[in-house]
Amino acid sequence: MRNIQAVTFDLWQTLVMDDRELGRSRTRLRLEGTSNALSDVGYSFTMDHLQDAYRACYRICRSRHKEGKDYSFHDQVAIFVDGIKPGLGKLLPTGVMDIISHCYAEAFFDFPPVIAVGAREALQSVKNRGYLIGLISNTGMTPGILFRRFLCSEDLLQFFHVLTFSDEVELCKPSTQIFDLTLKSLGASAENTVHVGDHIKNDILGANQAGMISILVGSAEGQEKLAEPHLNIGDLHGLPQALDKLAEMTD
Repeated sequence: MRNIQAVTFDLWQTLVMDDRELGRSRTRLRLEGTSNALSDVGYSFTMDHLQDAYRACYRICRSRHKEGKDYSFHDQVAIFVDGIKPGLGKLLPTGVMDIISHCYAEAFFDFPPVIAVGAREALQSVKNRGYLIGLISNTGMTPGILFRRFLCSEDLLQFFHVLTFSDEVELCKPSTQIFDLTLKSLGASAENTVHVGDHIKNDILGANQAGMISILVGSAEGQEKLAEPHLNIGDLHGLPQALDKLAEMTD
């Protein structure tokens, strides 16, 4: 019998579901908020120019992700603002960067993702089994502090013993460091911890390399097959049965 101690979850497209249209709407609000904040202190830039700076910031962050690292949310916003005009962040009056950061972050709540089908039931089933529960999330353009607020508003924060967000630890999946950090915080061993996620590279490869047990949620179709999950479930409704199956296996 396998002694499962903990289960960690991915967030995006695993526990919450997002789509391109929601992402575009958040981007529009971020750019509009930035434009208004800059206009109020005498700076005028076209929306196309702001869009170019936003895309450049995204590319810079993606490049850092390839190294298994991430930027803090403060640094990410600074990269965006300095991409609009070199050194702009230091030229702005006190408080303007805070306004831009607020617009950048709060756009998430204007167009939030939806809770995945079966997510609440899956978390409850893990809790009922007495396992420790962790979250390991690459945050992208939204800071971990907002995800905490969102999970709290959806009454899901209660389930987690540890939450690890890439912008807060400046590490990102699939680096084994972010998995190791979460395991240490949970007080659980890798070989007795299950990681659940939708992404072959970030979740399955990352968890496997960290020595954890991996469960893929959904299809691997369209993803580069860099690793094989220990189990594959169609959606989160299948998690309880998958955990029972893993518990019955020998190490």
